[in-house]
Order: sequence, then structure tokens, then C-alpha cells
Amino acid sequence: MSVKYISKTSGLRGTVNVPGDKSISHRAVMLGSIALGTTEITNFLEGADCLATIGCFRNMGVEIEHKPKSILVHGKGLRGLHAPEGILDVGNSGTTTRLISGILSGQNFTSVLSGDESLNSRPMGRIITPLRNMGATVTSVDGSGCAPLKIEPGYIHGIHYESPVASAQVKSAVLLAGLYADSETSVTEPTLSRNHTELMLQSFGAALTATMHPDGRATAAVAPCRELYGQQIDVPGDISSAAYFIAAGLTVPGSELLIKNVGTNFTRAGFLNVCQNMGADITLENETIQSGEARADILVKPDRLHGTVIEGDLIPSLIDEIPVIAVMAACAEGTTVIRDAAELKVKETDRIQTVTENLRAMGAHIAPTEDGMVIEGGHMLKGASIESHMDHRIAMSFAIAGLSAEGETQIHNSQCVDVSYPTFWETIENLH
Repeated sequence: MSVKYISKTSGLRGTVNVPGDKSISHRAVMLGSIALGTTEITNFLEGADCLATIGCFRNMGVEIEHKPKSILVHGKGLRGLHAPEGILDVGNSGTTTRLISGILSGQNFTSVLSGDESLNSRPMGRIITPLRNMGATVTSVDGSGCAPLKIEPGYIHGIHYESPVASAQVKSAVLLAGLYADSETSVTEPTLSRNHTELMLQSFGAALTATMHPDGRATAAVAPCRELYGQQIDVPGDISSAAYFIAAGLTVPGSELLIKNVGTNFTRAGFLNVCQNMGADITLENETIQSGEARADILVKPDRLHGTVIEGDLIPSLIDEIPVIAVMAACAEGTTVIRDAAELKVKETDRIQTVTENLRAMGAHIAPTEDGMVIEGGHMLKGASIESHMDHRIAMSFAIAGLSAEGETQIHNSQCVDVSYPTFWETIENLH
């Protein structure tokens, strides 16, 4: 077990280049693998989760090269994968598991997906149900509704699926299976979740349409596909990784940070909206669009933050950033209310519980609710022993809390940050 020790600092200054976006890195490898030709991916996230995706496709016959500045995926075509040798190891990656299940549903071979203890305890019923509705043969091996998942050949037909939750992973699993269907497949969500799959499918040549309804619902539809074609993809910096340093720049007095080339896709930019609603001093510079994804440099300076209400349509665009938002709220003046975020319970940990127990350990005033939390800011945080429970977002969020807390903060199982941000601890050190 590794432990990191964090102490209060007088300010963080410098330039940060955050790792490539995890969601986009996963999808680039997946679509590149089932496309014809070579896909070149630059700024790929070399984190454990994305490496698990590479490992799965290599096991199905895809040649994937690591070059000094890029990843080359030599695609096999939509129907060119072959049966894996043994189990497909998804590690700790829920994204790999849920999205690849859609692709595997359309294959003519049997496969089994399994991961570590944490992954194999996360619910998979939310993708099993729609995939079965499409004719896929997907079963939870032990009957728990969790991985290991066994996926056998099935005849895939197009459906319209009304998703009960706004989940990019559910939507993506259905759309990816829809590539192999006999007719159009569509998914309607109560609100729009991150849309990286839709953008990337379009760039690889799929016939995909996206519609926003007057009542706030969102529908994505994909037609059956003959082939996808390899692309060049430059992955923007991950806004979820940038969020930790944006939070640090806002809460640690004497700081000034420039975070470079951060993805600002509107379906992921809810965190920036919340910062602005809390009174943050944030400036977006050099705004561009590359590989279909918006991006910008973000300049951050400390400011007096105040409480806010975070709910409704905003939640899907910042669900991964809620742990660090809770830290910001504890440092702000007034009360912050987070609701409509029951999705937090089915992440790497129950993040309502883990955020609550760790913020309380640091002296914050926080009350958990069924679908979120209420945080009363303005109480000085103090150093504490923080258990990450091997959840990378908990470890990083409380490292940021420790930078402005009195005394020393210990982050246990700190190595879990390798899932999404392998150089996180080094980056903090370089900014002192």
C-alpha cells in the first residue's frame, strides 16, 4: 500500500499539461480497432484503464503499436476481430467493460469479460437489458448482474431504447451494438450525456444523427454500418483531470495556473459552469476545435468562492468531477447543494459515502442525501488520514483538499491515480 503525504502550501504556480481525455482515448482505440486502415492517436492517455482497452483488442487480433508520440491502431474492419485467447481482462475499467460489450454483441464468437474485484462488483444490468433487447446473448456468469460477463453470438436487430438514466456508457454500448444491427438503432436519454461516441462515430464514417428534444431529452440514432475507416485523432486534455488543478488554483491562496489544451466539449464542461457559478476567476484562451472536439487553455487564479446548487441537466456533464467540487464547496462561503446525482453510488466507490466520510475526517460540515450531499462551507479543513478505497478520483480530490488544509494529509492507496493520471503526484510537486 502506498501513502502520499500532502501539506499546506503557500501557492501553486506554473503550467500544467494534463493527460489525454480518458473517455476519448478509450473510444479511439475501440473504433480504430474495428475500422479499416490505420488510426493514429496522439496525446493518448497511458493510464491503466485505457491500457486495458488496448489489451482486450490485442487479444482479439488487432495490432496496436506504441510510438514515441502516438498510438497506431491497425484496424481489422467491422467484422475482422477473432475469438480471444482466454478471458478479456478489463482491469478496473467500467468504460472498457460497458462499451466493448456493445461491440462484442455483434461478433460471431464467444467472449468473457472480467476485471478486478472492484470492477466485478459494479452493476452491469443497465447495459445487459438493452443489449438483450437487441438480440444479444449477454449473461452475468455468476448471476449477480455484474461481471464476469459472457457474450455469445446473437442476431442483432435495431431497437429504440428509452434509457432511464443519462449515461454515456449505456448509450455507447447500444450505439456500438447498433453498428451490427439489421436496422436503425436509437437511444433516448432524459438529458444529454457526454457525446464523444457520437462525434467519433461520425468522424469514422458511421451514419449517425443526434437530436435534442424541446423537453430536454436527447436522441442519438445510428444506421447499420458496412465499414468504418481509420482516422487521425488528437486527444484533448481530460477536463476531469484538469478539474483538480482548476480547484487547486481556486482554493490555494497565492496560486496562478495555466492548464493547457483542455477539452471543453459542452457535454463535459459542466464543471466550468459550476466554477463560474461559485464566483471563480477562470479565463479560457486559445479556443479551437480539433478532431471534432472543442479545447482551450484555462487560466486560473484564486478567488472567494461561494456556495451554489448543482442539479438536473448539469449533473451528467460533471458526474466525475463531483468529488473535487465537494472539496471546493467545503472551502467556499455558504452552502452548496448537490442533488440528482444518485449515479455517484455506482462508480469505483459509492462516492456519496466516500466523499462524506473523508470530508468529515477533515473537519468539513457535510450531510449525505439519497442522491447527493449538502456541504456547509467556511469551516477550516485540517489534515487527516484519507482512505481512497482505490478510487482514483477520491485520492486526487483529497490531495487537493490537503494543499489548503492545516497540518498533514495522508492519502492511502495513492497508487490508484494511475488509472487516469499516472503523473499526478509529480505534477503537484512541480508546481510548488
